[in-house]
Amino acid sequence: MPDSPQSPQPQPLRAALWMIGAIVSFSSMAVAGRAVSLDLDTFELMMYRSIIGIAIVLTLGASFGTLGQVSKRRLGTHLLRNSFHFAGQNLWFFALTMAPLAQVFALEFTSPLWVTLLAPFLLGEKLTKRRGLVALAGFVGILIVARPFGGALNLGLVAAALAAVGFAGTTIFTKRLTRTESVTCILFYLTVMQAILGLGFAGFDGDIALPSPSTLPWLLLIGVAGLLAHFCITTALTLAPALVVIPVDFARLPVIAAVGMLFYGEFLDVWVFLGAGIIFAANYYNIWAESSKSRARAAIL
Repeated sequence: MPDSPQSPQPQPLRAALWMIGAIVSFSSMAVAGRAVSLDLDTFELMMYRSIIGIAIVLTLGASFGTLGQVSKRRLGTHLLRNSFHFAGQNLWFFALTMAPLAQVFALEFTSPLWVTLLAPFLLGEKLTKRRGLVALAGFVGILIVARPFGGALNLGLVAAALAAVGFAGTTIFTKRLTRTESVTCILFYLTVMQAILGLGFAGFDGDIALPSPSTLPWLLLIGVAGLLAHFCITTALTLAPALVVIPVDFARLPVIAAVGMLFYGEFLDVWVFLGAGIIFAANYYNIWAESSKSRARAAIL
């Protein structure tokens, strides 16, 4: 699997096209996750998805001659990354069956805010006043989306919020790994380690369900879409700054809201869009401020 080369000049149109691929992939994975939930639990789903992923990574890695980039030097960091991702992805699939799709996706957008809060502990970065205020604004957005007061606690929304924390941990440890490891190496351990974790948790009760003929196509879609979504985002970020990429990524919300309305009869809730807008604004401001600071530092040097 080739690592995307860094482009000397920003290419926003190409980046936007890659992000459209990511949006389609994430939305397809959400629909497929709901479709298989009647036959498989989340651990079984993760196990089969990862097995499919192994086949894809090995096939593409062999085709592009990058399997030699897989090394054993950062196994501990790979394990931490994939433990966070395994937990986050299981919670995300569970949330899909318990809450409206738009709310699940809106809460997923809080992941960068959790990165801001966790980075001082896991990466040694400083938690500035601005970053703290950004995280607080994001928390306000969470409350507007989830509206936990005055009604029964929705376990699906709790799972979606916790999934965002899991994805934040994934981002932090991916950032560590990309300093020394290739995309092929990261994706190889992503699929292998999570297949092992899935097998262990799925088989804990001594009963692993086999996919039915009607479920298998959905599993294949999840396996392909999961890897493709992350590859699309990674490629987009090599073609254009995050300030360009993130607004396109936010289009996932209205797309999945339309999917929820058309296929599942889910109501388009204005509060979800308001809360998601606050979360997006906090994320966008944080990225803009960090980019401005980096440009100023580069100008001085």
